Amino acid sequence: MNSNPQNIPHSAPSPLERAGVRLVILGAGESGVGAAILAQQKGFDVFVSDFGIIKEDYQAELKKYAIPFESEKHTEELILNANEVIKSPGIADKVAIIQKLKALSVPIISEIEFAARYTTAKLVCITGSNGKTTTTLLTYHILKAAGLNVGLAGNIGNSFAKQVAQENFDTYVLELSSFMLDDMFAFKADIAILLNITPDHLDRYDYQMANYVKSKFRITQNQTSADHFIYCDDDAEIKNYMATADIKSQKHPFSIEHKVENGAYLNAENLMINLTNTHQFDMTINDLALQGKHNTYNSMASGIAAKILELREGTIRESMGSYKNIEHRLEFVANISGITFINDSKATNVNSVWYALESINTDVVLIMGGVDKGNDYNMLKDLVKQKVKAIICLGKDNKALHNAFEDEVEIMVNTFSASEAVEIAYHLAKKGSTVLLSPACASFDLFKNYEDRGNQFKAAVKEL
Repeated sequence: MNSNPQNIPHSAPSPLERAGVRLVILGAGESGVGAAILAQQKGFDVFVSDFGIIKEDYQAELKKYAIPFESEKHTEELILNANEVIKSPGIADKVAIIQKLKALSVPIISEIEFAARYTTAKLVCITGSNGKTTTTLLTYHILKAAGLNVGLAGNIGNSFAKQVAQENFDTYVLELSSFMLDDMFAFKADIAILLNITPDHLDRYDYQMANYVKSKFRITQNQTSADHFIYCDDDAEIKNYMATADIKSQKHPFSIEHKVENGAYLNAENLMINLTNTHQFDMTINDLALQGKHNTYNSMASGIAAKILELREGTIRESMGSYKNIEHRLEFVANISGITFINDSKATNVNSVWYALESINTDVVLIMGGVDKGNDYNMLKDLVKQKVKAIICLGKDNKALHNAFEDEVEIMVNTFSASEAVEIAYHLAKKGSTVLLSPACASFDLFKNYEDRGNQFKAAVKEL
């Protein structure tokens, strides 16, 4: 199904184009450097500025293309004269340079918005508070297995803008965060997927859940009746917003709680995809590579997208059965003396930990902690009571964890390194149980990032 039959770019071209027009890029990470390469290719006067230290490999890439840049500063006279600014999603609106640009009415957009101006490829776009990386990679896996000429970008993989500049993909699967969506205006997705909405990053949304919900629903903006919106019909925030939303695209709900029309649902242990004017697809959930309730949702969303794209059912079934999950997300590490070790270091919010605990059917020794983002742990208490035999705190300040859980578990231990946490967990766990690293917190107190935390955990397990 060609969702873009007229080969129209997915974001309106800037009225500023092009020669002599100054485009300033704030942030020189993957997205910023990629945007700079595309902007230079399109003839803009490009300048890149990063208030932090630009990594050596990104500096080398900018030098290769002779793109001017500055590191560890924002020089206002080189930035405020911009005709348009592309902003890294990590830069908050309250930052001084952004406020000054807004006071001058300089348009500020995301790399995704910019790159979409220069491609006519089909765009499958995925957002949600949890599960978006898994669903993005599963969707990419299915499309690639079906023989599509497909790229992977957004919050994962290589820069979308750089791929638009240097590759020639017919389809892209894009993982989009709310921060990216906030700086997207004329962008349009052919297929939009919204997995769930739970409280996260509320500090960027004035601690107003309604603002965060609106941000997530920006994935449907500019869609027409030729486009598709896939969404979870079991999510309260999504259902509440949908009740009054004016969404013009074709709607495809998915649910594990009730039967739906023109979407996906469970019939006993069978995943059913029943789209209008297509053959009904079914697959036992026991054959899915990704197990657990949350992963059934992820598989439903990916499966609907594959059916919309009219892929062969055999390919969809085989791909959903063969997919390997991403590193640091419910990643099996080892089974030692009958104890299973799982690395879920990417679980940096409470809802992710809930999903992890829900998917495990054994007793759990839970390793959690780090930089607390003002977490509300109440939603975990029932699962912790049912499954968790001990909590090992891995962080510099564990007060919030003790306040939340010391009445729910018999044993709580404070540790300050991955090796110490793993060694204690091994002694506390029994044969047949699971040691789960699922922190609910950022990693910056003891580790470089969640990957470093996960890698140190895996290394410590292998030392046992």
